[in-house]
Amino acid sequence: MEFWLDLNEEQQDLRAWVHGFAETVIRPAASEWDEREETPWPILQEAAKIGLYGFEFLVNTWSDTSGLSLPVANEELFWGDGGIGMAISGTSLAVAAIYGSGTPDQLVEWVPQCFGDAADPKVAAFCSTEPEAGSDVASMRSRAVYDEASDEWVLNGQKAYATNGGIANVHVVTASVDPSLGSRGQAAFVVPPGTKGLAATRKLKKLGLRASHTADVFLDDVRIPGSCLLGGKEALDRRLARAREKQNTPADRTKRSGQAAMRTFELSRPAVGAQALGIARAAYEYALEYAKTRVQFGRPIIENQAIAFALADMRTEIDAARLLVWRAAWMGRNERPFAAGEGSMSKLKAGEVAVAVTEKAVQILGGAGYLRDHPVERMYRDAKIYTIFEGTSEIQRLVIARAISGVHIR
Repeated sequence: MEFWLDLNEEQQDLRAWVHGFAETVIRPAASEWDEREETPWPILQEAAKIGLYGFEFLVNTWSDTSGLSLPVANEELFWGDGGIGMAISGTSLAVAAIYGSGTPDQLVEWVPQCFGDAADPKVAAFCSTEPEAGSDVASMRSRAVYDEASDEWVLNGQKAYATNGGIANVHVVTASVDPSLGSRGQAAFVVPPGTKGLAATRKLKKLGLRASHTADVFLDDVRIPGSCLLGGKEALDRRLARAREKQNTPADRTKRSGQAAMRTFELSRPAVGAQALGIARAAYEYALEYAKTRVQFGRPIIENQAIAFALADMRTEIDAARLLVWRAAWMGRNERPFAAGEGSMSKLKAGEVAVAVTEKAVQILGGAGYLRDHPVERMYRDAKIYTIFEGTSEIQRLVIARAISGVHIR
């Protein structure tokens, strides 16, 4: 039986292609867009022109049955810069929701509108988190009510921290149809471009990922066609009926909270972990080169055991996290169940490694690392979000603990 970890030729070509774009286009512009705190539309357009931003790119990476193409590409993209990387990849969250819940017709109708084209690129937003329902998905307050007379859904509520919120061409919004069912009573809806009643705050000022647009989104009697319910009403009615039949059983009461959200986010977590890896690797590489050239007490600081050991630990942690990301990506692509919360393991490890490695990179540079003259300062700020969004580190540990114990730990 053969076993190997080498990337195949196509994966190596993909990595080199994305790395080249990150090195020549993203990195030279990273500091500027971080300072401006604006969506880097010119870079999105450049990415669209070469096929790096668009549905075809996602289809091609997803077609890799090993599951590795997407995390490999994400790592290189975010090696270039976290904020610009998120500006490019943020649309994929909405696309993933359409792909995961929508019908083939909905996929064909809405996904092209998420990206636009090279001449006029667009972005999309996935709106799920709420002020009172972040990790506690079952407490979602946004409501969706079906108006049978007009065959329309009416959405009301508030979403928080939505990537591309308000500037998106297409918004995908989750809302509760039957609050009594908790997370099982929720559904996802497409809000078409120009729909009345959807409004957003100004761009939120963030610690990191500043080139990526984030805003709160408000839904005030937003009326959308019945066809904008992802998956269709018949499928939703069947799902709600099954949930109502099971909701009073002891087993269901044990498992009910957040189950649907866990299935959704577990599959996306390896890709998010790969983003964190890219930021961590960039900081490690910069610190390594700095340590080779920075002279103190008559010799490069890398010759000091404390510095050399710190760099050794940084590299070891990055490589360990990558193996967890690759394993989870392979499992997700090949429909292997995350019996031990492997998706959460990958995101947990990669996020915490990114924070630790970027912090250590700043420390190795000393006072210079605290200045914006060096990119590790920006990388340090960018890394922190990876222990917070897509499930905090505490939530990842909860998912893993429940998976390995079979106990509904709170």
